[in-house]
Amino acid sequence: MSRDRLIAGGLFALGLAVMGGFFLSQTARPALAEDGPGPNLVIAVDGQAKGQIVIDLMPDVAPRHVEQIVALAQAGEYNDVVFHRVIDGFMAQTGDVQYGKAGGSDMAGMGGSQRPDLPAEFSSVPFERGVMGMARSQDPNSANSQFFIMFAPAPNLDGQYTVVGRVVSGIEVVDAIKRGDGPNGSVSAPDRMVSVTVQP
Repeated sequence: MSRDRLIAGGLFALGLAVMGGFFLSQTARPALAEDGPGPNLVIAVDGQAKGQIVIDLMPDVAPRHVEQIVALAQAGEYNDVVFHRVIDGFMAQTGDVQYGKAGGSDMAGMGGSQRPDLPAEFSSVPFERGVMGMARSQDPNSANSQFFIMFAPAPNLDGQYTVVGRVVSGIEVVDAIKRGDGPNGSVSAPDRMVSVTVQP
């Protein structure tokens, strides 16, 4: 599973980086979505970016994925996890609770959690700026704990990855997350999620 996640993650990042940059350059930055019924994922970020990101999770769209994210956050699993892959004009990826703890492993991005992988919950919700989606390997039913937040629209992801939420506050913090300069957007001395909590 870890090897598959790494291979697909590389393809995901490398193959779509140019597309992401194109869409950023072609698209105005619209206002964020209004806060829905929640629950909200509250991410405190430290590093080059500092501040709080609030994501309105969408259990009506992806109930099993949202349940998993909430469970991992409530257990403190996301605390101190880095943004290991960040591609300018595309997305910031994090959530590897196995290998992604700050100051930890070069294997960040290859792991998941102790919880089982999830079957895809694809929807018609588009991958727009501020949307949170689940990272996966080439197997559509392999999302686990890793997720990404979009800097810009990427319609080529629509219906291919599970959408789980939208940023409703702190998009400026998302925009400030340290970009990667290594292969496939890997980040040296990456920013991290100091704490991730769930609010109604």
